[in-house]
Amino acid sequence: MSSPTGPASGLPVRMPRPRQSGRHRRPEPVVAPEGAPALVLAVPGVPGAPTRSLAEEVVSIARSELPGLDARIGFLEGDDQEFPALQSVLAHASEERTARVQQARAAGAEVADPDGPVAVVVPLLAGPDSALTRRIRQAVIDSRAPVELTDVLGPHPLLAEALHVRLSEAGLARADRARLFTVATAADGIILATVGGEEAVQAAGITGMLLAARLAVPVMAAALDQEGAIAATAEQLRSSGSTQLALAPYLIGPELGEGLLDLAAKEAECASAEALGAYPAIGKLALAQYTTALGITPQPAPGVPAH
Repeated sequence: MSSPTGPASGLPVRMPRPRQSGRHRRPEPVVAPEGAPALVLAVPGVPGAPTRSLAEEVVSIARSELPGLDARIGFLEGDDQEFPALQSVLAHASEERTARVQQARAAGAEVADPDGPVAVVVPLLAGPDSALTRRIRQAVIDSRAPVELTDVLGPHPLLAEALHVRLSEAGLARADRARLFTVATAADGIILATVGGEEAVQAAGITGMLLAARLAVPVMAAALDQEGAIAATAEQLRSSGSTQLALAPYLIGPELGEGLLDLAAKEAECASAEALGAYPAIGKLALAQYTTALGITPQPAPGVPAH
């Protein structure tokens, strides 16, 4: 047993590791500044238990990267009870800040009027979708709260990594180029499926080039919500020599209409990987949008490599 002064006699004592000095010293992890705006994840699509679980995992990843982060979830189609609506989440954050100032003043403290955004809204979207971002922007306006709205999460190399992982999980790509691990069902042509029209296709194409470099196979983006686009892209890949295609959703999940992915896979006559979901990169990119908006630069904790 341990005594009040330390471990019992005979047990090894772990001494704290001295801080490393000099220019090679690891940076201390950054925590969220006190009173920093909340990160509010704007979740599209019809809310449900799977969507909430995914969003909670994304904000959990963000919190783990920036301790002390006030991260909340607002649903674009929320009902304010089981699934809080984005507009209500923002209005409530603003009311909380006002109440804190009033309480401080009532206690005799000299507190200046609140300045800056009460929240930073990060859309849970891999690529642009003008219809959804327009609705998110309207929810921000309707909340009457001082809020900053960031861009979507992509394009980004981390999303190419996530796509690679999802394809390898489905047996449609090599898991690791360095190990030269081959998969008998590996695709020799990838359809990068997105939603949001031509703008979304162009943005997905940027990440698609990064994915093509990772897999050394052609990758072409196409919109799920444009009739005939998936079939036309599949035909183009086959006419250029690809014989075994795969569908890779450039989508996180909630924005994907039910059955749309299965229908596209049948249309292209190929197998499909899963949507990106709560892959760790999604939480990190959501946090990156937040910290960029506020000018915060998180550092990895000692012993944890940067990603």
